[in-house]
Parts: sequence; structure tokens; C-alpha cells
Amino acid sequence: MRDLEKACGMENAMEETVEKKTDVVVKGDAALKTQFLTTKDKFHEFVDSGWKGPKGHKTSDNEKPEEEKETSVEEPETKKFKVDPEERNKVGKPDGKRIRGQNKSRPHTKPNAFEEKRLCPSVIQDNKECTYGDKCIFLHDAAEYTASKLADIGESCYLYDTFGKCGYGLSCRYAKAHTTPDFKTMENAELIKANEGRETVKNSLKKELQNQLRKRSVAFKKSEEYLKTLANNKEKTQRLGNAVVSADPTGEEQRVSTEAETQARQDKQPPVKTIGPLTDEDVIKLRQCEKKQVDFQDKLYLAPLTTCGNLPFRRLCKRFGADITCGEMAMCTNLLQGQQSEWALLKRHESEDVFGVQVEGCFPDTMTRCAELINNNADVDFVDINSGCPIDLVYKKGGGCGLMTRNRKFEQIIKGMNHVLDVPLTVKIRTGVQEKCNIAHKLIPEMKKWDVSMITLHGRSREQRYTKLADWDYITACSKLASPVPLFGNGDILSYEDAMKAKETGVSGIMIARGALIKPWIFTEIKESRHWDISSNERMDVLRDFSNFGLEHWGSDTRGVEKTRTFMLEWLSFMCRYIPVGLLERVPQKINERPPFYMGRNYLESLMASQHAGDWIRISEMLLGPVPKNFIFLPKHKANAYK
Repeated sequence: MRDLEKACGMENAMEETVEKKTDVVVKGDAALKTQFLTTKDKFHEFVDSGWKGPKGHKTSDNEKPEEEKETSVEEPETKKFKVDPEERNKVGKPDGKRIRGQNKSRPHTKPNAFEEKRLCPSVIQDNKECTYGDKCIFLHDAAEYTASKLADIGESCYLYDTFGKCGYGLSCRYAKAHTTPDFKTMENAELIKANEGRETVKNSLKKELQNQLRKRSVAFKKSEEYLKTLANNKEKTQRLGNAVVSADPTGEEQRVSTEAETQARQDKQPPVKTIGPLTDEDVIKLRQCEKKQVDFQDKLYLAPLTTCGNLPFRRLCKRFGADITCGEMAMCTNLLQGQQSEWALLKRHESEDVFGVQVEGCFPDTMTRCAELINNNADVDFVDINSGCPIDLVYKKGGGCGLMTRNRKFEQIIKGMNHVLDVPLTVKIRTGVQEKCNIAHKLIPEMKKWDVSMITLHGRSREQRYTKLADWDYITACSKLASPVPLFGNGDILSYEDAMKAKETGVSGIMIARGALIKPWIFTEIKESRHWDISSNERMDVLRDFSNFGLEHWGSDTRGVEKTRTFMLEWLSFMCRYIPVGLLERVPQKINERPPFYMGRNYLESLMASQHAGDWIRISEMLLGPVPKNFIFLPKHKANAYK
């Protein structure tokens, strides 16, 4: 009897233990080992107390304080972000509810505002004569500028060490590495010779082309030819419509004869030339098989990511194993107007061997002209139409997802772009617009007739955004409909196991978007079929490479440094969601699981787990120095803010 009571007591104790352990994990949170879990207050207290500045951060396991070694079995609170009470009243709800949605009117501080006094470009460019003379608003005295300039960030300049010369001279934030005591810029002749003739970045907007676009003097011969056929077809349709059936007084119907109009139209047309030599005076349209071919089969495709999918980030993903890269979404109207900021989205690095650009528009004339403009002035392997963009600004104008419900316009856009392009044309779509009304399966057979070279299907509708899991069963059915046209699947891939399951559906390839932002090394994991327990120091090296690539792309002066920092902070708002493999109770991490508050295996790992924008600033300061006094960072979403 006593043994039975003892056994029942042990069973009850085990049940209580199981209940306690299950209480630790909140529904929707990732399953972590209990010894790493903590509470929000303890987490932020540890991160704040351990911070020693950009050069004094802790990374060693031996430096862990007692607070980190203690484990907590308390239930983690619902994730809320550190926002000052005053700021909460300004930008959020006073009742303390979680702030949601986009910051649609973010304050964009101009990079020039970080420097009170700027050096004249004529001084930077080997003391050339300033064309503005006494009217110039910039400094010409190198000594005066150096005295007022922000302190240098480091002792070595990435541009000087890589190319042998830094084009930013004294204005470089690493100027000590290549400046003599008499303010002359040094050069490394060997490195300059080794990089002679090397074009690292292509597709820059030339000034001559920009002026022509602004004056609307660029000729679009192929586009005008196609648009003329559209106009003729429209006119023909209208005339057929005008030949309506009219009613006579008795109520009987009689058809209006249009033979005279038809005869008059035929008289106006020039006679067809049936004799003489065969010439190529007319523009000859390339057949689909004659266009440049791209092998899309079994490739890993880095999705075109607005803001975060910039050139430095794509370089990182190429190093980790991405096969196909694509520029950020560009508005066709802005490209046709010659906007420098929009053309910057088309830039291509030399490491991007298979590269495409994505354009957005809602009218056949602008999209066709834009395609011809890109075809004649940019080096790309394919052009992608974004008909999956869910944002209101695009959708309400009829672009993005709006094209999926405008079949006639969609057909005219695809056929027009195909008419003027020498490279493949691809399309990115969603399952549909409404949540429970999929229409992609109806569009795909039509797009096959319109000679689309590849289709990418995101397994969510516009209404869903990212609230529910991607529908891979629907993607499987659509991939069978699309055959033999390649169809790429997109949605919820964060590990190689997710990628393997996606490949089993029969898709031609995989597009990765948020998964690459959370952990860009996902391409390595997929190709090597393993879970990579990457250390915090290795992740810091990835961020360091990004900062170097950013300085090369945007510049090493104050303006370039702060632009690099801003893009890094936007990326860190995704990267902080990554949970190290060694801390997980169940591998792999799922993309829809929230990371609870946890202590990392060292201070840096804990700092990288923070979802507070102020801690992202600290990480950026380790690589790019202290932020300026007037620095403001407001992420795209209202969840975090730093002022």
C-alpha cells in the first residue's frame, strides 16, 4: 500500500514538473532549453549592465556575470519593446498595448546634416580648381576642415587596402590610414595597377542618358511599334462595337452595314510589296528560343527585398551560396524620369553571375518603354514583373497584386515587354488578392501562352500578408499546371529541412526572402544539408563584411558611413529574430515562432538577441563608431524606435 502511495506521489510530482516546464513555453514562442530562458526585465538589465562601449564589449564565456549563469523557470512575458513612456504617448497607444503597423511618414534625416562643415569636392579631387570660386559654400582649407571633422573611426581604410586609393581623401572617416601630415592622399601603385580596368559595379546611370530622359528625347522604337498595334486593335474593336444593332419603329432589328468603312480603310493602307529582294527593314521580333537563356532549374533564388536587399547584402548572400540575385523593386515611371535613386536599384556587382531586375507598373505603355530602356542600357540576365506587391500605394493604382485581377492589361504588359526584351521575362505572383479566393491557378495557364520564362509563386494572398503559413499544397498544384515553364516556390523557408520539403513538392527552385534576412547563411545550410550553429563572433564578422561592402558602395565619408549604418539597422531588425541552434530544445527554428527572452552563451550573443533598437545601435557602433548627436532611427515598423 505504501509502495502504491509512493508511486502515485512520484507520478503526481512528475506531472507537476511537466506542467511547470510546459508553462515556461508560451504558445507561438520557439522552444528553447529552459536554462537559457529569462524574463524581459532580467534580460535588459543584463544587456545594459554589461555594455562597455563600442570597444569594450564582452564576448568571452568566462566573463559571464552571475545573472547570466542563473536560469529562470518563470513564464516569459509577452514580448514588448523598450519604449520610453514619453515616446509611447507620442507614437503609440497610452494603454501600453503593443504598437503595430508601418511608420508611413518616417523622418528621413539627410546624410549631409551630420556634418556642419563639409570639404569642397575640388580639394578632395587632388586640389583641382573650384568652379564656384568665392561663391562656394564648402571649405577649401584642409587644416580647418580636419580640425572640425568628426573623429576617425579606425586606423585602416577598407577602400585603400582593397583598391590602393581612397576616392574620399580627407573626408574619409579612416583618413589617417592614407593621409600624410601635410594633408596629401597616399596611393598604393601596386594595388592600383592590379585593379586597373576592373569594373566592380555595373548599370550606373550615365549623365547623358539622365538628361535625355528628363527632356523626353529617348527613342523607344520597338515600344512604339508594339503600342501602335495595341492602338490599332483598340480602334478596330471600337469600330466593331459601333456596328451595333439598331431598332426600327416596328421593333424589328436590322444590322448596320460597314462595308463602305471597311473599303475606305483598305484604300488608305499601302499595297503589300510582293516582288523584289527580301530585306530586314521592319523590326524583327526575336522568337522565345532565340533569346538569351537562363538555367533556372534547381537554383536558390534570393528574393528582391525592398530596403534590405541592397547590393552589399546581395554580395554577402552570394558568398554564402545564393545562385540567383535580383535588385530591389523599381518603379517604371521613376526609371523613365531618370531618377538617380531609382536607377541605383539596378546596380549589379561583379560577383552576381545571374542577376535580374524587378520592375513595377500598371500600364502597358510605361512598362514596355521601361523594359526597352533596361534592355538597351543595363546589363541584366532577366527582367521580373512584380505582380505580387501587397502595399496599398502600389495596389490602389492597379500595380502589384492588382495586375492579377486585370487580365487584359496584364497580358498587354507581358507581351509588350517580351516584344522589346532580348532576355527572359519572369513574373512574381501571389495566390490571389482575397484570403480564401485563390486565382493563381487560373492565371498560370494564360501566362504560359504569353511566353513567360519563369513564374515565382508566393504561397499567400495579399490579405494574408505574413499572418499565416504559406500554402505549399497550392504551390504544388500550380507547379504541375506551369510545366514545362519553371515555377519557383516562396514562403516560410528558414532551414535546410524546410527547403528539402519544398523541393519534394516538384517546384523548379526555391526563392528565399525573410529567411535570408534572419540568417543569410541559410544558403550554405541548404547546400551542405546541415544546421549551422554559428557563433556570435562569426555573426559579427558577417556584419563587419557588410559594413565594409557598404563603405565601398555608399562611401567612406560621414555621409556613406551613416547610410551604411541605417541599412545595417534595418537588417538587424530581422537578424535579431535568429535563435542559435545550440539553444533550441527542438531543431530547427520555424519562421512563425517568436523568440522568447533568453540569455546567450556569451554577452555578444545576448546583445544580438535584443529586439530593442537601442541595442542595434550599440552593435553598429562596434563597427562604424559612435552615432552623431542628431542621429534618429525609426524602423519601418512601429515596434521599435531610437531617438
